[in-house]
Amino acid sequence: MRIIRSIRGLQGWRRKHENQIIGFVPTMGALHEGHFSLIRQARKHCSTVIVSIFVNPLQFGPSEDFSKYPRPVKSDQQWCRESGVDLLFCPLSEEFYPQDFQSAVSVNRLSQRWEGEARPTHFDGVTTVVTKLLNLVRPSQAYFGQKDYQQLLVIKQLVQDLNIDTKIVRCSTIRESDGLALSSRNRYLSENQRRQALGLSAALRHGVQLIKLGKQGVRGIQREMKKIATKSTGMDIEYLTICDANNLEPLTLAKGNMVLLGAARLGDIRLIDNMLVKAPKKS
Repeated sequence: MRIIRSIRGLQGWRRKHENQIIGFVPTMGALHEGHFSLIRQARKHCSTVIVSIFVNPLQFGPSEDFSKYPRPVKSDQQWCRESGVDLLFCPLSEEFYPQDFQSAVSVNRLSQRWEGEARPTHFDGVTTVVTKLLNLVRPSQAYFGQKDYQQLLVIKQLVQDLNIDTKIVRCSTIRESDGLALSSRNRYLSENQRRQALGLSAALRHGVQLIKLGKQGVRGIQREMKKIATKSTGMDIEYLTICDANNLEPLTLAKGNMVLLGAARLGDIRLIDNMLVKAPKKS
């Protein structure tokens, strides 16, 4: 596995590999099984796999955990090597965003609700860094996890709008055996918080079951979900909602292809999760 840290180094490598079918997995490090599932998908379908590790300062708000975000560099590199990654790109922040850096990329409508409302500058940071990375790597396919569902849709819109010649591949959320969605931030959870965190995935599963049983009133389903999420936990719910899976618009009736989105806090730790469901056909 080759490790490249400079933009010029990556550009030079890319010019020498113009005919490669490249699969790309952008990450912020602190790798876990969710990331490795993306790498395995890329390995299965592409001749060359590139992973980037870059803790992107633009997607953190002023009160968020940028300085505390986990950075286990050596173990991340070892895991990538053992996973069959061909090239690991680890740019330096001062080169990636030099002092005179002035540009930003925005996706407007899709980024306004939910995560965009809770974290107003977040998606501009995501879309700016992803645009730069896709421009540098020029992959055939880039792999993103469903756990960040709104981010996935925003990036798909970005690629469509800017005619970027990369296919965005959605990969399923990877969960612990008890249902907790894997996240780099899970390592912050205390043993008690780890148990409490299960309330979020349990609430979403309950919502999915109610829809599959034919319940249609979204307000009622959301009330039931919130009861599950907050039962015997210290969880502070930011949102639990049911949306159109294609555009994230909130629904009043459960119909078509839907995504159930949830975000919550346990102390200083913020969790997000989602589940997809299709309304049952009427007999």
